[in-house]
Amino acid sequence: MINETWIRLGVFISVLAIMMLWEYLKPNRHSPVGAGKRWLSNFTLVVLGAMVARLMIPAGLAAIAIYAQNNQIGLWNNLTLSLWVTVPITVMLLDCLIYWQHRLFHRVPILWKIHRVHHADPHLDASTGLRFHPIEIALSLVVKIAAVLFLGAPLVAILVFEVLLNASSIFNHSNIKLPSKLDKCLRTLIVTQAMHRIHHSYIVNETDSNFGFNLSIWDRLFGSYIDQAKNGDDGIQLGLKEYSTEQVNTPLKALLLMPFSQKTKLNDD
Repeated sequence: MINETWIRLGVFISVLAIMMLWEYLKPNRHSPVGAGKRWLSNFTLVVLGAMVARLMIPAGLAAIAIYAQNNQIGLWNNLTLSLWVTVPITVMLLDCLIYWQHRLFHRVPILWKIHRVHHADPHLDASTGLRFHPIEIALSLVVKIAAVLFLGAPLVAILVFEVLLNASSIFNHSNIKLPSKLDKCLRTLIVTQAMHRIHHSYIVNETDSNFGFNLSIWDRLFGSYIDQAKNGDDGIQLGLKEYSTEQVNTPLKALLLMPFSQKTKLNDD
């Protein structure tokens, strides 16, 4: 479990550093707001979310997986199957679960109020991939705990899944633009920056599309995939219409209180 923590942390820091350096050297867009206040708020939310997760489960999901294994809880712990079978299936099922969780956060008004903290960011970069309200982190962790117990997920599958989830979120939110041919090729398997930028569009039906975080197959399979934005990739307006640039470029306190404000999604154009 100690090694699991260091592996996750090492990959997290490495991917974040690589993507932030890439953004600095060759940014796709220029931010409409200063980086200082945005980054302070976004990265503070990461710390608060991590604190909430540790308070809920001090040893992380790995402890839940070990508990399930020791007590023969869950599907895989009651079947005789190789890790070569259970690990990839578990990772794919958990990725699909996060896809549906994401869709649910867009469909249920009270959950959208929480999730819009992520979408209200007026700019997309690596820090946006980490910008989630602590309440959303807590709710997502409850869903993951239930899934790990139901499946009896192997410890190595938990490690692979969490590493991929964090790395892919940083990657596909980053402020870069891949060559179109490479983007098209990668998009057959994973969520790219251009694909995910559509999800952060002002236009509501585009916001309610491309929900995948890691694998892109779920959007295609479940009918939520949009290949190109209405106004093209360069014409996408990022953020939420109901929040002006000034409103969303506010101190951390405003982001923490955002779920409790009365604003909801505006009608589509």
